[in-house]
Amino acid sequence: MIYGQSKLPPRVISRMDIKGTNLVKGVHLEGLRVIGTPQNLATWYCLQGADELLYIDLVASLYRRSNLIDVVRATAGTVDIPLTVGGGIRSTDDCRDLLRAGADKLAINSAAVEDRELLAASVRRFGSSTIVSSIEAKKTGIGWEVLTKSGRERTGLEVHKWAQFCIDSGVGELLITSIDADGTGRGYDLELVRSLASFSPIPVIASGGAGTPADVVAVLTEARADAVAVASMFHYHESALSVGGGLASGEGNTTFLSAGRRFGVIDGCTVREVKDAISQAGFAVRERVEAA
Repeated sequence: MIYGQSKLPPRVISRMDIKGTNLVKGVHLEGLRVIGTPQNLATWYCLQGADELLYIDLVASLYRRSNLIDVVRATAGTVDIPLTVGGGIRSTDDCRDLLRAGADKLAINSAAVEDRELLAASVRRFGSSTIVSSIEAKKTGIGWEVLTKSGRERTGLEVHKWAQFCIDSGVGELLITSIDADGTGRGYDLELVRSLASFSPIPVIASGGAGTPADVVAVLTEARADAVAVASMFHYHESALSVGGGLASGEGNTTFLSAGRRFGVIDGCTVREVKDAISQAGFAVRERVEAA
């Protein structure tokens, strides 16, 4: 079977949005609720069989600072799967510091729009396989528009033209986050992902909207994504909440979690359940290999 552009089995990536030292989740990248401790959940998802982890600092670009180095360093010592890190990366030196802290790949968004040389410079210094173009997209009057600073600032850039610029800059992957779908559990934006995957010569990672394993299968089969990033669907499963430690934090809306509520159509599922659904759809899946 041919999988997207990579021609490899699709990756299941646990996306973990970070604010300060907490793992958080919102809807349309807003209304953030504390879910737990990133390191605890990272270890849990690794043991469950996630293929990669994705850390995104949602407020770093807005406040022009990032607390991710300490979080990355604490996580890197406990997991043995690739860790992609984004949020607040403004220079190649920031890239260097995060890689030294234990990141494997770097996702760059807001600063790349402000500094059109940053992506190419980062690729030259660290290699294309290390640099991911993170694109936040929202449906507007121009089609899909690129937004920055976690969906707070419009750029006037059309997503497909910007994606082509990023590809021409030499990045190794495109991470496309649908702001309209994020946190809703109504499924990925198939039209958006399909339109990018149809011309991109590099892997496309779909993020935003997964509510059921069927949504994951749909974006792989109908939109030909190479990888899926999943957040709420994993975080809201009882097993994740039990190890996350979210109620220990006083930051954010913890009332939602302490009341035992769930968000709308998102019931929560495990990494294993998603991989089983992918396998049943005819895809090969990556399996965790335990050390001897």
